[in-house]
Amino acid sequence: MSTSRTPTGHVSATMERFATVRTLTEALVAPLSDADATIQSMPDASPAKWHLAHTTWFFETFVLRDHFPGYRLFDERWPFLFNSYYEAEGPRHARPMRGMLSRPSLDEVLAYRAHVDAHVERMLDRSDLAALIELGLNHEQQHQELLLTDIKHALSLNPLAPAYAAAPQPVRVSGEMGWDQHPGGVVRVGHEGDGFAFDNEGPAHDVLIGPFALARRLVSNQEWAEFVDDGGYRDPSLWLSDGWAWVQAEGIAAPLYWHEDAAFTLSGMARRRAEAPVTHVSFYEADAFATWAGLRLPTEFEWEYAAADHDPARGVQLDTAQGVQPSGSPGLFGDCWQWTRSAYLPYPRFRPASGAVGEYNGKFMSGQCVLKGASCATPRGHSRTTYRNFFPPEKRWQFTGVRLAKDL
Repeated sequence: MSTSRTPTGHVSATMERFATVRTLTEALVAPLSDADATIQSMPDASPAKWHLAHTTWFFETFVLRDHFPGYRLFDERWPFLFNSYYEAEGPRHARPMRGMLSRPSLDEVLAYRAHVDAHVERMLDRSDLAALIELGLNHEQQHQELLLTDIKHALSLNPLAPAYAAAPQPVRVSGEMGWDQHPGGVVRVGHEGDGFAFDNEGPAHDVLIGPFALARRLVSNQEWAEFVDDGGYRDPSLWLSDGWAWVQAEGIAAPLYWHEDAAFTLSGMARRRAEAPVTHVSFYEADAFATWAGLRLPTEFEWEYAAADHDPARGVQLDTAQGVQPSGSPGLFGDCWQWTRSAYLPYPRFRPASGAVGEYNGKFMSGQCVLKGASCATPRGHSRTTYRNFFPPEKRWQFTGVRLAKDL
């Protein structure tokens, strides 16, 4: 096994990145009590404490256990608790029961993180582990977003509507929808070349796109309120069959967290800003709104093609635990993940990685829809034009919004 070392400058940058990502996760949990960090509000969500431990389990398992000679697990019982869905790693605690883990305590989990970090830092100069460590950091950034959306859902069920963090300063939002026209043609999509990407972003390949236009901003709360007032949630002609069945079965009549003229946010209950982007809507709702508006959702390839000249690090994205709220910003990135009309499927010649890490994306390529962009809870610098987020069509506890498209 190769244990070649990377240049000193690269090691310094890797150590800084490792420390930055791991520190941000702990900063996101800092406003929470042990009780806050333990509760699980629904099977889709996980306790904040579990996110802290699972992202640490990833490094302990795939970096330390597999590559650090003589390493002994922090606690041999914990892999059963903190494995998520890696079948190759054996049995695990049932996902809907994660909220029952009152022990280990939050302090014990933080001690676990410190122990694992100290050992991983001794391996950051290993060039043969660079790709695996980078995968672990990007994996943790995904869990940073999940941690925030999961705690928002949990706090929303508290009748006191408690605040997680202070409200951000609102960003000035353009009133006009505006359209950018694109000629289409045979275009290259997917990741290729240098730089990190998840396996589901490749291989790069050519697709044919017809002429289309993409909205310059996201659909606003005001526009969504007009959809509601016009009976959008009561008109079956606007909905896909599965979507209409979902609306009826769940009694859906508005986006998640709407309460009359207010909405629950990570800053507590607040007046709903009419001009801010609508968020926490499902694919079914997004598609119905587009139909109501006489428009459609973009395909993931149209969105990626249109985003070629946009900076993925711009817009309202996550920098600290403060101000996690969509408020509106120019460009295609930030505020909300944007539903596309594309099913989450493998690209031509896609092959998952070997071993347990190969279970990361490929096994979920069924019954889900692709989202593009980034949200206010996405760590800045994590997303890119080729990024393929994905969720089942009925899910809406993430910061999901709508950008419209039309044919030309």
